[in-house]
Amino acid sequence: MRKVSAPPRRGEDRRSWLSGAPPPRWVRVLPPALVAAICAATLLSDEPLEIGFLLGAIPPLAVLSYGPLATAVLGGVVIVLLHIPALQLDRPGDADLLTIVFVAVLSVFVSFVRSRRDAQLGLERTVAEAAQHAVVPPLPERVGAVRCAGLYRAAQRGTLVGGDFFDVRDGPFGVRAVMGDVQGHGLSAVSTVASLLGAFREAVLDQADLAAVAGRLDRRLLVDSADARHAELFATAALLEFSADALEVRVVVCGNPPPLLLRGADAAELEVSPWTPLGLGLADAGAIEACTVSLRPGDRLFLASDGVVEARDGSGAYYPLARRLSGLAGEDSAALPDLVWADLARFCPDVQDDVTILVLTPSPPALRMRGPVPH
Repeated sequence: MRKVSAPPRRGEDRRSWLSGAPPPRWVRVLPPALVAAICAATLLSDEPLEIGFLLGAIPPLAVLSYGPLATAVLGGVVIVLLHIPALQLDRPGDADLLTIVFVAVLSVFVSFVRSRRDAQLGLERTVAEAAQHAVVPPLPERVGAVRCAGLYRAAQRGTLVGGDFFDVRDGPFGVRAVMGDVQGHGLSAVSTVASLLGAFREAVLDQADLAAVAGRLDRRLLVDSADARHAELFATAALLEFSADALEVRVVVCGNPPPLLLRGADAAELEVSPWTPLGLGLADAGAIEACTVSLRPGDRLFLASDGVVEARDGSGAYYPLARRLSGLAGEDSAALPDLVWADLARFCPDVQDDVTILVLTPSPPALRMRGPVPH
């Protein structure tokens, strides 16, 4: 199972160390390095150097990255160094020594408080990751006759899900996929995302028609907003349904950017009949049209959220998704989401919206028996 890149990968933390991430190595090295530099400077100098006051900075610096025990040890080292005659570190008087002792003791206490706080924040983050993965679970490498690859970057730092959602499920009526974007983003949109995904997973099992699945999602939003005054919940979505042999796909688009068909070196939007966003109460009218597209071996379907297609560079130009995809046509499907994200980040370094990418590669059973499908 490949994890969808909703959060950064393991070992990659989008938070800065000033915002709760583990401190970089240079922060941990700084206190002992400063001790060594002060000692070396005093031993190499022919004249006494009045730099003993710098040792008073060691315990506070240790608080940034060390626990209370290590901070206490560094504080003790500082006090010992002040009493070594060969170093001649300004020969502190009682007042200076008491000040440094007080700073060292206070640093140990602050380090203890910080360590307890970090442990609590770590526990809360672990619980939050488990809860958010329950909303948007890892995406399988294959669902039925369709290979899947995805990427998710939430706009709000420190979160794993936001206003975008997607899922791929197998059911009695074929493999179905959904990608969408609810009103708003960040944690405020998570409950709506969870509600829509739950409705989609039920509809995959119950609804024989893809348009009826869209109607189920539309009704879910209407029910959720019925008791909230001026809630005005809505969402855009694209729904896909693959035939059993993966040689055809049916597509319904409700306000979402249409999927792109990658065929050879070409990338083109599917010509679909757009429908209104979900949550407006119009999907029950039965007028939603599903577009049917024939697929060839090696074809891929690329779905991207508004965060991709509406990203702009410094001059205000939109990200040319179709043209960039044509240049990446030779890349493996599993690597394609990361490559597009890297290219998007270079084009628009300050992406403000949730970014979601989904690549679906139909792999008919006959082709799987002969060997892997290209790309």
